[in-house]
Amino acid sequence: MNKMTRRHFLQSTTATSALAGFGILGSKPFSRVLGANEEIKVAVVGVNGRGASHIEEFRKLSGVRVAGLCDVDLKVLEGRAKSLAGIKKYQDVRQLLDDKDIDAISVATPNHWHSLMTVWACQAGKDVYVEKPCSHNVFEGRQSVEAARKYNRIVQHGTQSRSGNFAKLVAIAKSGKYGKLLVSKGYCCKPRWSIGFKPIKTPPTNLDFNIWLGPAPAQPFHENIVHYNWHWFWDFGNGDIGNQGVHEMDKARWAVGGTLPRSVISLGGRWVDERDFRDQGQTPNQMVSVLDYGDSLVLFETRGLVAKDKRFPQIVDNELYFEEGVVKGDKFYPKGKKEGEPLVNVDYHVHPGGHFGNFMNAVRSRRYTELNADILEGHYSSALCHLANISYRMGNPRPFEKPKDFSSNQVVGDSIMTLLENTKAIGVEPEKTTLWVGPKLEFDAAKEQFVNNPAADELLTRVYRKPFEVPQKV
Repeated sequence: MNKMTRRHFLQSTTATSALAGFGILGSKPFSRVLGANEEIKVAVVGVNGRGASHIEEFRKLSGVRVAGLCDVDLKVLEGRAKSLAGIKKYQDVRQLLDDKDIDAISVATPNHWHSLMTVWACQAGKDVYVEKPCSHNVFEGRQSVEAARKYNRIVQHGTQSRSGNFAKLVAIAKSGKYGKLLVSKGYCCKPRWSIGFKPIKTPPTNLDFNIWLGPAPAQPFHENIVHYNWHWFWDFGNGDIGNQGVHEMDKARWAVGGTLPRSVISLGGRWVDERDFRDQGQTPNQMVSVLDYGDSLVLFETRGLVAKDKRFPQIVDNELYFEEGVVKGDKFYPKGKKEGEPLVNVDYHVHPGGHFGNFMNAVRSRRYTELNADILEGHYSSALCHLANISYRMGNPRPFEKPKDFSSNQVVGDSIMTLLENTKAIGVEPEKTTLWVGPKLEFDAAKEQFVNNPAADELLTRVYRKPFEVPQKV
């Protein structure tokens, strides 16, 4: 008989039965009760990029110890563990979740793993800090919320602005001091140029590619997905609107004060520059999205072809368009005036401790209402990014010009023209290309599904690869 390796075991059906040990298959989860002064032991999952910041943030906190690291890439795992004496190491998150000595996990993996790890961790009796977006699709986000509530878990979403000064702008919007908020606009305009093409090859021996794929469909390995450019592939990421953009989308929705919109529509495309109009990526690097909340619109610009032309600089920001003028930065610009004035004074509050400290404070109090970015808020804001992408993905090519039927709103029209002019500035010739224009999709916020549109509903979830399935019942 051939010797069964650890990897082979974890891929077998035996491994599936082993999941029951920490609640994934429905057994009662382990949940240790923490004393007021007891040390909280945290394990960080995904330590190549953002996870390194998680480690440092938790190490700053009194009464918190980074007790474990988990990464599917052994080279990354060993390298990060060198400076942490006595740290526990795991290549497979399932073994981490079976460790009853770990109180909480912090998830900084690719997007397609965020919700499944959150659900599994809740079932295993562990609290969760999960990076943005909390989900790869709308269904997953709702399941994460359900798991947090069912198992009484504290789940903080990694939209750090919820612990910062943007709360003042939200309070201004609610105050009505500048009139009704008409358009809440977010920008995610960072340089996102060609990723080229990488050939299919055998995964490196230090990488467990089966676990890396997790819930995603089985497919060959290439170096444009591991470790960063997975963001630009639908199986793993959500484009820049679901990468950097979810921060600004969260702030835009926060200012509006709503949950999910009445409708969504997007347009855009994927271009590179005047020499190379194709690469291996799939998600749009230029997109305008409009989400209708009735009295207010959330407008979002995702533009990655920036910084090479001074007219189109990098910008990651939010603007609020009121009846009486516009809030940009820390100034209010009354209608008809070019000079800004100081913002009105309002009372506002965020729970103290910074984003990671706030999470740990709530872990001790066991009150999720004390979180600045509870998983429910993370679900709604992540869902907006998914809805915008769904409209785009259901789109059709049209002439490269502002669609006459897209919107009569001036602010929206200006955003579309900016996208078109920005794209032309890199050498795209209008007569030789097309604009991808999505349909306007009506949405039922209460049911979290589209109105009479089964084709769109299919994109609210995905087909999961066993045994990495986000459960229908958590």
